[in-house]
Amino acid sequence: MPASTVRPRVSPEIIVVCGCLIALITFGPRASAGLFQLPMITEYGWGRDTFGFAIAIQNLLWGVGQPFAGAVADRFGAFRVLCVGALLYALGLVVMAYATTPGVLHIGAGVLIGFGLSGCSFNLVLGAFGKILPEKWRPMAFGAGTAAGSFGQFLFPPIGNVLIESFGWQHTLLVFAGSVLIVMPLALALATRPTGDTAQSGPAAAPNQSIAQALSEAFKHRSYVLLVLGFFTCGFQLAFITVHLPAYLKDAGLSAAVGGWTLAVIGLANAAGSLGSGWLSTRMSKRWLLAWIYLGRSVAIAAFILIPATPVTSILFGISIGLLWLSTVPPTSSLVMLMFGTRYMAMLYGFAFFSHQVGGFLGVWLGGLLYEINGNYSMVWWLSVLLGLLSALINLPIKEQPVDRAPALQPAE
Repeated sequence: MPASTVRPRVSPEIIVVCGCLIALITFGPRASAGLFQLPMITEYGWGRDTFGFAIAIQNLLWGVGQPFAGAVADRFGAFRVLCVGALLYALGLVVMAYATTPGVLHIGAGVLIGFGLSGCSFNLVLGAFGKILPEKWRPMAFGAGTAAGSFGQFLFPPIGNVLIESFGWQHTLLVFAGSVLIVMPLALALATRPTGDTAQSGPAAAPNQSIAQALSEAFKHRSYVLLVLGFFTCGFQLAFITVHLPAYLKDAGLSAAVGGWTLAVIGLANAAGSLGSGWLSTRMSKRWLLAWIYLGRSVAIAAFILIPATPVTSILFGISIGLLWLSTVPPTSSLVMLMFGTRYMAMLYGFAFFSHQVGGFLGVWLGGLLYEINGNYSMVWWLSVLLGLLSALINLPIKEQPVDRAPALQPAE
């Protein structure tokens, strides 16, 4: 018997609060990865490409694991997946703390944290929100969950800077590992069963649809494919900036604190941007919202790299790019739910997120590789600008309507 039949009901308020706390806690250490790059490569004599490749593996495996974690959550509920993900994430941070060779670093920071994130990140939270919250709660809950992850990015980098300066980077990673374990008791709230008025969004439910049928339907749907392709750019830009921005600013002669505070400002602005995006997703065309977000990112990045880096320009860049940071998530997740409904939402959004993480892999890896080749990050910055412009165009042909289902997949009378 599925576990969902014995789960108690929990109020939407508690579900949203606990889900947001999970998103905050799991996003924080991951968003602080760039703070550990220079201390680790200085201590062990590695190149930036070595550290960058570890985080690139993390991004890729996060994406690889996300559809499978989503499928398990769709079938058995989010609670078990969140707990296993939190354990893997915490273990990865511990291994990273004691990594003295590139191989061990790649296992800890790459493999373990990557698969851990696929099981306990805000993506699983959004999938749970789509299933167990009343329909009227969902758009703003998607924005709130994304914003909470952003607020984790605001909180953790400054705390990480202070901890690194006071206790060293290894102990800081251990503190972060302990914080991730808090996810497990919070996940109990997402083990609830739906709260009465969870009406279906999107096309009519298809109770006999298999996972294979759902995937075939999605990848034959042109608008879904365009959405997935556009999401690649989001991952490329975000992962590159998260990992390499502190080093870029240090190369420009700024202090490590400026890099930490810029990441923090990105997180704070992102909280506002994600909430605003969730609100706008209910009031304007989602495809146009995505197009404007990607265009805005390209403009912000181009302006930042054309102006000499100072503390003021760095913080201003943090604010501008932060408002657009994860604001792509509410309209993207809402479009997936609109097209296909909620039954396989976690899995189908997981495949969109896989594209996002392939972009993240390339953004982080190319950032480190091209820096070692060219001695600067210019090529990757301009590639980010170009990709933003392409994604703005890719999202425009998307049709914002439910998929037409074959009669065989419609519910029986």
